[in-house]
Amino acid sequence: MQTVNQLQIRASRLDRRTYAVLTGILIGVVSGAVGLLVAVGGPIIAVGAVLGLLAGLYVLTNVNAALYAIVAVMALLPFGTFPFRIGFTPTLLDAAFGAFIAVYLAQFMTGRRRGLKLTPAHGFIAVYIVWLILSFILGLRWAQPTSADLRQFAETLLSIGMVFVLVDLVRDRVALRRVMIVFIAVAGVQSIISLVLYGLGDQTAERILIRLARIGYPDGGVIRYIEDNPALNERAIGTWVDPNALGGFLAIAGTLIAPQLLARHPVFRPRWLIWMIELCIAAALLLTFSRASLLAFALGVAFIGLFRGYRRYLLLLAVGLAAVLFLPQTQDLVTRFVEAFTARDLATQMRLGEYGDSLELVSRYPITGIGFTGTPSIDLYSDVASMYLIMSNQIGLVGVAIFLASMLSVLAYGIRSVRRLKQPSDDESGAILLGAVAALITALANGVADLYFFRTDFQSSITLFWLIVGLCLAASAVVRQQVGDEVTVESTQALK
Repeated sequence: MQTVNQLQIRASRLDRRTYAVLTGILIGVVSGAVGLLVAVGGPIIAVGAVLGLLAGLYVLTNVNAALYAIVAVMALLPFGTFPFRIGFTPTLLDAAFGAFIAVYLAQFMTGRRRGLKLTPAHGFIAVYIVWLILSFILGLRWAQPTSADLRQFAETLLSIGMVFVLVDLVRDRVALRRVMIVFIAVAGVQSIISLVLYGLGDQTAERILIRLARIGYPDGGVIRYIEDNPALNERAIGTWVDPNALGGFLAIAGTLIAPQLLARHPVFRPRWLIWMIELCIAAALLLTFSRASLLAFALGVAFIGLFRGYRRYLLLLAVGLAAVLFLPQTQDLVTRFVEAFTARDLATQMRLGEYGDSLELVSRYPITGIGFTGTPSIDLYSDVASMYLIMSNQIGLVGVAIFLASMLSVLAYGIRSVRRLKQPSDDESGAILLGAVAALITALANGVADLYFFRTDFQSSITLFWLIVGLCLAASAVVRQQVGDEVTVESTQALK
């Protein structure tokens, strides 16, 4: 017996020594890798890589964290890529999507998640996905796809697929509140970044932004001006680089958050913090000088003002419009709008020319469009500053009709869900739902004069759009379930 105990003690000591040796080797390898990374990429890249690795390991264990990672990358580093190639250069958004899909599918494979929760609008969206694939295949007759074409189209399908996953994932009030908090947080951070970069001198802001060149951002000429003329006003760009893309993000985020300002139960307190975030978003949006985004934001807020508990927004809009019209600091913006509606500025004149060319292309290929990989002749181009016209060019009028039917079904489902509530401002989920519906209206309005929610090389804008669609459907389902539960409780009490 004593011999057996001695052998067990020796084996235990040997195991501890083995673990100690392996731990020491692992620490040495990690330390060497970090040291090499510091020497090659610098301390900022090294710290970012270590933090990213830790965050990635956590994301791979939690599907909600993976969803939040998608939202954060989309909002804060929309054009970020890894500093290496694996046949192609993977983006940070690719990695976030990959982690999310892996964890979500793992839950199905292990039995932790069963079934798929859907809404009536999902049928229209599924038909839209099928039509996109058909248009892509038919477009191959004009040009063979590059690796970038294939990757970007696949990313677009993944973004649209989030509509199905988000409704299945966000099934209750708590999950809906957490997603909303993440949206508010990242939008607030992006607006502050935009304001700080705008407030710094051009050269200082340029030096800061070109440091992001190691992760796929431009390495020069980052600062943007009205009509790309340094003699005119600078435009806020944040880390979105493009002022119009940033404007679209801020307009959608500002509309999404707006109902929280007057809600009886905002998603987090103190309430003044939400007001500060919204004011930062509004200020950054003004500094983008994105006219389409500003008008879309106003339309979204006006829609919110139509509901009980939010009528004061109509008065706030009137006061804001008066301030913009008469304050000396906003006269440049007023001039920009006058020039747009009278077609006197260069940007509007170029857009009108693009619209004419686009209508010519649509008249030649009205049914399925020309696809995503090339054009039938060198005198044609599909890019045009309107989501609906570029859609008409690439997926045809039939595709546009399917898309509009999908959006009408989402809006109808959302608005009917809001109207089930006596007063959306009194209900936490109702305020989130109203903001999501208004944000979708803002995005659709913004698409009239901007193309970023459909052009495949602006994946973060596409992801933003379909996240809002998914959030609208998820919030609608939560509100309907909540109202149904309340009706059941009332009926039970009445029977008693």
